Amino acid sequence: MSAGDDDYVYDEASGEWRPASEMAAANAIVVQDSAGNVLADGDSVTLIKDLKVKGTNTTLKQGTVIRSIRLTDDPEHIDCKHETIKGLVLRTEFVRKR
Repeated sequence: MSAGDDDYVYDEASGEWRPASEMAAANAIVVQDSAGNVLADGDSVTLIKDLKVKGTNTTLKQGTVIRSIRLTDDPEHIDCKHETIKGLVLRTEFVRKR
């Protein structure tokens, strides 16, 4: 193989062999906060409004900092931890990257 050749991956949706770099780019999920900033695993975010947490009597106040977020398969949701709530999932429309 020459330096310009690429590895190929079988795309089951189209039934074709496609360059691996093309398939990786097509599968990349871009997660953005409410202001359009790109989020990544480990980022810290700030809440932009008060949020009542379902299943609890807790309300997370505007300005609360959430550290070490984790991205999910859904670009509209992020997994996060808060000292009072375990297994918290927030919608990206309610957060801003710090």
